[in-house]
Amino acid sequence: MFTGFLGTYTPRMDDKGRVTLPARYRETFAPGVMIVRGQDHCLYLFTPDGFDDFAEVAINAPITNAEARGYQRYMLSNTDDQRPDAQGRISIPIRMREYAGLTKDVIIAGVGKRMEVWDADEWARYEASQEAGYASPPSGVLNQPGTASS
Repeated sequence: MFTGFLGTYTPRMDDKGRVTLPARYRETFAPGVMIVRGQDHCLYLFTPDGFDDFAEVAINAPITNAEARGYQRYMLSNTDDQRPDAQGRISIPIRMREYAGLTKDVIIAGVGKRMEVWDADEWARYEASQEAGYASPPSGVLNQPGTASS
């Protein structure tokens, strides 16, 4: 049985920058939530264990490599460790809200090993831009049996 994150949720962010996590995943996030600046101007939400898996390669990259140091610095200095409150809310720091362009209307999308937080309008644009690629994935994108391949 799949144990990752699925679905699309539409909580509203309050004036203090708090967002309620989806009810079905609150217990999963009870030990903590790692908020990370993601690609495409969204935020990634990981459990602490999930973050350890995600960040392991970057954390253990050689400090003698300038590109690796840059990635480490950017990723880790833009990560916040949170514990949800009794209502299942997390507070998204203002720097992260600004980075992701978050307004009151947000989307939390389950994306397997992580959840992503998007501004609702930006998510709608992103989702629309992905429709054609989802309908006909380019060769080699998924590299799995039953998908398009070369």
